[in-house]
Amino acid sequence: MTAEGWARRAGVAGAALGVVAAGVAVERLTVQRSVRRKAKLALDATGPYGTLRGTAGTAIADDGTELHYEVDEPTEQPPRRHRFRRTDPAPTLVFSHGYCLTQDSWHFQREALRELGTVRAVYWDQRSHGRSERGRAQAAGARGAVPVSIERLGRDLRAVLDAAVPDGPVVLVGHSMGGMTMMALAAQFPDWVAERVVGAAFVATSAGGLGEVTYGLPASGMRALRRVVPGVLHTLAAYSTLVERGRAATADLLAGLVKHYSFGEPRTVDPAVARFAERMIEATPIDVVAEFYPAFHGHEKTEALTAFTACASLVMAGDKDQLTPHAHSEAIASLLPDALLEIVPDTGHLLMLERPELLNGRLLDLMERACTPPPGRRIPRAARGARTTRR
Repeated sequence: MTAEGWARRAGVAGAALGVVAAGVAVERLTVQRSVRRKAKLALDATGPYGTLRGTAGTAIADDGTELHYEVDEPTEQPPRRHRFRRTDPAPTLVFSHGYCLTQDSWHFQREALRELGTVRAVYWDQRSHGRSERGRAQAAGARGAVPVSIERLGRDLRAVLDAAVPDGPVVLVGHSMGGMTMMALAAQFPDWVAERVVGAAFVATSAGGLGEVTYGLPASGMRALRRVVPGVLHTLAAYSTLVERGRAATADLLAGLVKHYSFGEPRTVDPAVARFAERMIEATPIDVVAEFYPAFHGHEKTEALTAFTACASLVMAGDKDQLTPHAHSEAIASLLPDALLEIVPDTGHLLMLERPELLNGRLLDLMERACTPPPGRRIPRAARGARTTRR
């Protein structure tokens, strides 16, 4: 078979692989293609998720990559006795999204905070995702996958923080890869975290050991698959144009398939929300999937969690999460003495979309705890009005 023919066939495999890596599995669809297409259009029109936009800004990573972020400023000043004004200034919430997603994955949290109107929040797109620029090294290696390290993502987060939140206390929120990004920030800039971070939320994430996750498949099969996946991804990235054509040709097979790996109770998820998640995943190019995938197996940031022991923390996971099983969240919480751990029943990996009201409430509770540290817990200098500089 010619390279072009193989790549076209690989496009189908690449489509499935990229989707599984982001939390999607294939299920049978029996509806005619035209009906499915019309249903997608209807869902896109009636579920305007991901349409919220803030004041745009650009942070420059240390390799020159441009990182897109958006800021939602408070629409009103909180009253003097407001629970988020017990530190001065009030903390800024900074959200980091997961693999193959974008900042829009925080749609429901963003909506709730806007309705509250008293919280400053920053949302950003990780490199090569959403509106951020393709990583410079990855763009230069167009014929193959140039891996992205979790350490690099931690430095990216620091660049966003320096640009969007140069002063004052910060509450970090990360989902999946976004939580790992927070850990990488702490590993490389522990003093900054100690001085500026008053709260941290780790949502459906892991501090390491992802190489042992089976994704609900037999362990022996996963071991064999892991040996070949890096090479397959590298080849798919080298023929990304052809692979994307094959991926587009199989788009109907992917309609609604987010549900199996992304949600704990697929039948109860709003179809428009499932379609929203699907759209984000579809928009992630196969070469980006390939570039990021190896980083997860080398991710080990357990020691970095010590940087968060002085701040309020929240750890949440779904009990049916097959991508970052809840045991990983339990391990994180065991190392954070002030952590509130919650394993949410009947919930999968995309907890912020499946249980938005619950997460929203827990984030507000975290903000309150961050603003009112218990006796004996040190208050970071930023929460006392100190100005910090980059180290």
